[in-house]
Amino acid sequence: MTSWASGYVADLEYSRGVYREMVPGLLNLNLLAQQVQPVPALSNGRPFAFAELGCGHGLTATMIAAAYPQAQVYATDFNPAHIVGATRLAEKAGLKNIHLYEHSFAEFLNSDLPDFDVVSLHGVYSWISDENRKLIRDFLYAKLKPGGLCYISYNTLPGWSTAAPMRKLMIEMGAGEMGKSMPGRIDSALDFLGKLKDANAGFFRSNPAAAARLEGMGKHSRNYLAHEYMNRDWTLFYHCDVARELAEAKLVFAASAHPGDHVDVVNLTPDQQLLVAGVTDPGLRETVRDFCVSQQFRRDIFVKGLLRLAAQEQAAALSSMRFALTVPRAALGLKATFPVGEVNLQPEVYEPVADALKDKPKSVAELLAAEPLQSLGYQKVQQALLILTSTGQISPVQEDKQMREAKPGCDRLNLAIMEYARYSSDITYLVSPLTGSGVPVDRFVQLMLLARRQNQKDMAGFVWSVLASQGQRIVKDGKALETPEDNMSELRLREQEFIEKSLPLLTYLGIA
Repeated sequence: MTSWASGYVADLEYSRGVYREMVPGLLNLNLLAQQVQPVPALSNGRPFAFAELGCGHGLTATMIAAAYPQAQVYATDFNPAHIVGATRLAEKAGLKNIHLYEHSFAEFLNSDLPDFDVVSLHGVYSWISDENRKLIRDFLYAKLKPGGLCYISYNTLPGWSTAAPMRKLMIEMGAGEMGKSMPGRIDSALDFLGKLKDANAGFFRSNPAAAARLEGMGKHSRNYLAHEYMNRDWTLFYHCDVARELAEAKLVFAASAHPGDHVDVVNLTPDQQLLVAGVTDPGLRETVRDFCVSQQFRRDIFVKGLLRLAAQEQAAALSSMRFALTVPRAALGLKATFPVGEVNLQPEVYEPVADALKDKPKSVAELLAAEPLQSLGYQKVQQALLILTSTGQISPVQEDKQMREAKPGCDRLNLAIMEYARYSSDITYLVSPLTGSGVPVDRFVQLMLLARRQNQKDMAGFVWSVLASQGQRIVKDGKALETPEDNMSELRLREQEFIEKSLPLLTYLGIA
């Protein structure tokens, strides 16, 4: 492991994810859900400054830069391979409003930077040293504007109590096998844990959930497991301790960044709701709540200068917020899993919401102005919007003017990603100028969009020419399709599904 990595895994690149929790519209929605004054700069096309600390491959930051051309986006990661790739993608997309740094937190703090409306750090705070966490707090104190917000995620107790001992064993075993590659060390550790389980070790008898956790770990990519489990520094937090640390930077906890967390009925039993409500200290209340749901990963929003809204102010602000479907209307799911278990969503509430949004985005005020939603009332509609947003089936969206201004940059970035799909399946998102966020789009759909953009009459044939030139085959039901005929037959089916399902949705979202 190289010295510049400060104990963080640098052998394998981090996975290329997009974290929609950082998107301005969703940040403000979560603040409003808790009657907190949203950040004014994040609405109505106003200029804002956005920083991401530990940006990985920078895909989220790059998509925010494309979708919000009025923003100035600054992102840093100490892994040069990440920044080289992110810079190449941003340059191919012609994005002038993103600034990428291969800096440590100390170097970034001492750079010539503006003050920020948003500072975000996803998958960082639990995986770095005490010294680096102190540098982050110094950065927030010095560079986050009054009224600005910090999005932060971290591993949480008590949810990690069962898996933490397995992580400890993995890292200790890996330290004794430095001659192996990182994937090899991970495989050896997982194999040994499996043998412990099969030998009926007392740890697994005392922790029945550990076996399922181990099975799930085996299904993750080795890149993810390396960064999650194999770093030298790894700290599990109670929420109240994170709140105390960020108070050093004058930050106050404002809201969860996950919309479903704002709906108590799907997270807490009635008895649990009474217990949580009876705790007056905010940090302790959230910690008690984490015990109720066995929270293992928190996504939080802290603000520098918290202002509460009256219920009428909250309703007025939410009424102008627009939402759009992010799944085909026919694919709307009416079952979802929450801490209380599997929840059946009421068709008489959720179906009319989806029907109202199927043709075009609408504001909350527009939704409530027409039947049957008018009869359902504000509270039920608000709850449905939060639940559907949490399950990824709808999203808050930009105004039409902002979408038009965002579309050229989004189109250029999406084209760069689609061209990249000729050679790799690593990036599985395209950016929507409507939602301002990444939308999951697999390699096959990306290549069909590219074929369509190039006026290729045979989209399936175009995709097969790309795969065949690289000696690749489609994997179906765990097996590679060997003959060209079998591959083309499968691609024809996927082309039809693309035309009937994917293309209408991607057109609605401003991607196609």
